[in-house]
Amino acid sequence: MRLHDLQPAPGSHEKKTRRGRGLGSGLGKTAGRGHKGQKARSGGSIRPGFEGGQMPLQRRLPKRGFKNPFRVEYEIVNIESLNQFEADTVVTVSLLKQHRLVRRNLPVKILGDGALDRPLVVQANAFSKSAKEKIEAASGRAEVV
Repeated sequence: MRLHDLQPAPGSHEKKTRRGRGLGSGLGKTAGRGHKGQKARSGGSIRPGFEGGQMPLQRRLPKRGFKNPFRVEYEIVNIESLNQFEADTVVTVSLLKQHRLVRRNLPVKILGDGALDRPLVVQANAFSKSAKEKIEAASGRAEVV
């Protein structure tokens, strides 16, 4: 097989229909747009949510809730998943990224779900109370970066 022999699989490529090219083509005159009206005009599309001038649903419903602009979102890592590191390892955020325990570029918080059975020096942006206790109980250190 050569480059000039390449062609699409049979039946996978259909010729583009040329609209508005005379009555014999089947899509002449109005080109499949029907007669007059907004949808027959060029650029005549109705934007999503438009209800013909009636007050749209998203404006009829009341606003609810509150979004705190100062909220800090964390990437969470549980104590249990830190058992994959060797004893006395300094566990940093970059090491957690390397081991795919953290994926996004957000501050990291260590939570206390599970048990830790080796001493580790864990460096993260935040720790839960139980996580800090469990790290120190395994004779490790929890350092806030």
